[in-house]
Amino acid sequence: QVQLVESGGGLVQAGGSLRLSCAASGRTFSRYQMGWFRQAPGKEREFVAAISWSGASTYYADTVKGRFTISRDDAKNTAYLQMNSLKPEETAVYYCAADPWGSRRYAAPESYASWGQGTQVTVSS
Repeated sequence: QVQLVESGGGLVQAGGSLRLSCAASGRTFSRYQMGWFRQAPGKEREFVAAISWSGASTYYADTVKGRFTISRDDAKNTAYLQMNSLKPEETAVYYCAADPWGSRRYAAPESYASWGQGTQVTVSS
């Protein structure tokens, strides 16, 4: 399995931007479909975005379409989540995850075999 480490979280004002990074260990990163999820206190983990192993397909939750962008750089073994126009209700711990099977159920946490430890994103009003 691949090991994942997120970074880039922090405190930002509403309307601001952050870019999260997800660094993966191992030489097979390019074979993984990658996803980002988030979990706010007292809430279930929710899907944010996913990108296919080739990078040709990207998927977004309706709540973030047009504001967030997922990307990957296989040469750096890293996936990214660019977040713009952030809202206070998007305060959460953000997790990246790796799916070795390329599941069509990209929004389902159970489709992912490896998870990072998470990075806190706090959006102040």
